[in-house]
Amino acid sequence: MAVARRGTQGALLASLLLTGIAQAQQAAPVTLPDPAPAPPADVAAATTAPVSTTLPQDNVTTLGEVRALKPEDDQPLDLYRFKNPLKAENNRFSRNWSEPPSPEQVSMAGGYIMMGVVKGVMAAAKGVNKLTGGPDQIQSAIARPPPELSAEQQRRALQFCAQQDGCGAPPQK
Repeated sequence: MAVARRGTQGALLASLLLTGIAQAQQAAPVTLPDPAPAPPADVAAATTAPVSTTLPQDNVTTLGEVRALKPEDDQPLDLYRFKNPLKAENNRFSRNWSEPPSPEQVSMAGGYIMMGVVKGVMAAAKGVNKLTGGPDQIQSAIARPPPELSAEQQRRALQFCAQQDGCGAPPQK
């Protein structure tokens, strides 16, 4: 007796599944049995309550007509005008909370395992940095003042612009 390999078994199961689906789609519509089968004669004689033949949809009440009002022309449509009246304060749990990544973010980051490895390495680096007393790895930017031209450089720039028939230089102070 030969034993089928895993790949052959998978192919066989897939073909059987597809065959079953194809046959189910081509089959004639199935008639469902009566939802309330007739009870045996001795039980039918013991019960005196009549059986209701009305469908549950007959007892459904419907709402009246609903009309949508067009917004006024002078008032722009603001989709975010309804704000939550309750403002939750930050607590010890919300400080460390971060939204879970979307499937796109997970796939772009290399998967859940890679994301976990990176998070672990970052936590270890932060701990080592704290132990050694080094500066933070991510620091805020400090803007420097814009460079200013000396009087000689301003004179040469205006002379160059005069040769070019004006270059939109700002007026001299």
